[in-house]
Amino acid sequence: MPDLSPDRLQELEGFLVELNRAAAREILPKFRGDHGMVHKQGPWDFDPVTEADKGAERAIRKLVAERYPNHGFIGEEYGEDRPDAEFVWVLDPVDGTRAFVAGLPLWCTLIGLRFEGRPALGSIGQSYVGELYIGHAGGARLLKGGESTPLKVRPCPLLTEAIIATTDPEMCFTGAELGAWRQVRAAARLARLGCDAYAYAMVAAGTMDLVVEAGLAAWDIDAAIPVLEGAGGLVTDWRGERLRDGLARDGQWRGQVAIAGDRACLEEALVALKRAAD
Repeated sequence: MPDLSPDRLQELEGFLVELNRAAAREILPKFRGDHGMVHKQGPWDFDPVTEADKGAERAIRKLVAERYPNHGFIGEEYGEDRPDAEFVWVLDPVDGTRAFVAGLPLWCTLIGLRFEGRPALGSIGQSYVGELYIGHAGGARLLKGGESTPLKVRPCPLLTEAIIATTDPEMCFTGAELGAWRQVRAAARLARLGCDAYAYAMVAAGTMDLVVEAGLAAWDIDAAIPVLEGAGGLVTDWRGERLRDGLARDGQWRGQVAIAGDRACLEEALVALKRAAD
């Protein structure tokens, strides 16, 4: 982990909780309500954005600018501002907007903090059910109902015993990637679709074992890395290289991710994934 003092880390972790509360105040009144959805006109046939997405990111940026004016941002809705700063907040205010507009509580607020170019602190928040998964290299925990519960991945050495997930294989995977996913899915015990970043939290919580994704941006994964690694999990690209090192090396997210709680399970999945790796 980057060299942050315990006192500074505690300060930033407390602020991260504040940011999640501010985001929730913007998001929750619009969930299953008047969310003002529009189509982004991006690469997808349907790529929604809502007033919840935009309002939450504005609220986060405002609080950060007031508290830490020298910090930078990389955000899905409002782009980059000083992305090479010592501290950079990486934001996806509503990860899983398709679930959000469908009224499904599988969306999350992703807030990550890079220190000297590497993910150092992060959170996966599901404010509708009152869950906040937060972590760093020193550990990860779930905050819910005033209680703090340590997070730990579970052992699952065999892919044939694994519960796995991806968001939408038909939308997110290319031909070769889709073939690799189908091979992994055929070997696994159970697969779930459409969970977005909530599946990452479930790996950290020890209820799921493997998540395979492609086509991600930094804001889709940065916040989850400290949570998963703090819980004892692994985050790699499809070649099995540690993603944190990749982000530090070239400053870019490769787009293909494998998340696992058990290295043996990950290695089995990589047999297929490496054939379609970038």
